Amino acid sequence: MSSVFEFVAESRGLSGKSAARSLRRQGNVPAVIYGGHREPQMLTLNHNEVIKHLDHEAVYSHVLDVTVDGKTEKAILKGVQRNPARFQVLHLDFLRVEMNEPVKVHVPLHFVNESGSVGGKKGGIAAHSMVDIEVSCLPSLLPEYIEVNMVNLDIGESLHLSDISLPEGVEIVVLSQGPEHDLPVVSMMASKSSKEDVA
Repeated sequence: MSSVFEFVAESRGLSGKSAARSLRRQGNVPAVIYGGHREPQMLTLNHNEVIKHLDHEAVYSHVLDVTVDGKTEKAILKGVQRNPARFQVLHLDFLRVEMNEPVKVHVPLHFVNESGSVGGKKGGIAAHSMVDIEVSCLPSLLPEYIEVNMVNLDIGESLHLSDISLPEGVEIVVLSQGPEHDLPVVSMMASKSSKEDVA
């Protein structure tokens, strides 16, 4: 399985806040790769290259190639720490994956047919409760996004997690914890204009 995203990194021996600050001053991003039944490894990556990758929504729900000192490993991006006041990535966490073992990843939701839905045609407004969901699947089955079709959603109705059509082999993690976790994903609310039309 070839990845469309490759993060090129170098191993680093020093850890701690002072070492991380020094790396950032040099235009680099400290990172760690862990899991996969191996010891964690401290990394450093070029900040500009990291920014280019993170501009793509799909990078957060893809199996990535992380090349460390010329050796490539499969991983997913588990954490991104940013400086909210500056356009700067402070730290990355990568989790190694084994292609025959399931992974848990947050995948973005793409809502379709909002304006063309039953409620949308009546002037209703969609209220989104979630923008992504955590799924479990084999790395080769990991979807880039999950589509939520709103075409039949009427005013006053909601779509729940169990209503989402999933690709084969993909499960929503929280649903395995019981029916009380079948939370609403999107609801169709009556707008002021649609209320006036009904009146």
